[in-house]
Amino acid sequence: MDIAEAIKTAIQYEKRVVQVYEEAVRTSTDETGKKIFGALAKEEVEHVVYLNSRLEEWKKTGRVTPAALNTIVPSRERIDQGIRTLEGRVAVKAPEAEMRLLKRALDVEVETSAFYQRMVRELPEEGRRLFERFVEIEQGHQAIVQAEMNSVAGNGYWFDMAEISFEA
Repeated sequence: MDIAEAIKTAIQYEKRVVQVYEEAVRTSTDETGKKIFGALAKEEVEHVVYLNSRLEEWKKTGRVTPAALNTIVPSRERIDQGIRTLEGRVAVKAPEAEMRLLKRALDVEVETSAFYQRMVRELPEEGRRLFERFVEIEQGHQAIVQAEMNSVAGNGYWFDMAEISFEA
């Protein structure tokens, strides 16, 4: 796969993730879940815009320069630390429909992350640099979704935006 094809494929992955999160915002009955899904949907839309700009640069110059790619998601370590501090709090078990939304979100994040990891392994240096940041961000998204799954499963974890902030 060349860089242009990798970028086009990444755009398709990101659009699919956006659709999953937007559907989750519409159908979720949990207000915290809606906030998390909404924040992640917004960030995924920004990924599509970013990738489109990188594709345009590639088409015009035959080169691609990784520009800054920000995220609302804290580092994986910070997420894990926040989860550990919240262990033992009681959660109210959510409806099965909420768990299905979260499972679907986790599945698309895992699939998208696997694609980015493959691109980092297989592309030449220029392409690797473009996708390395996506690996970090998508792993953070996975951690956020998993934390919310733990919360709504009522298994002793509670993850909400007031306790673990998306702001650095």
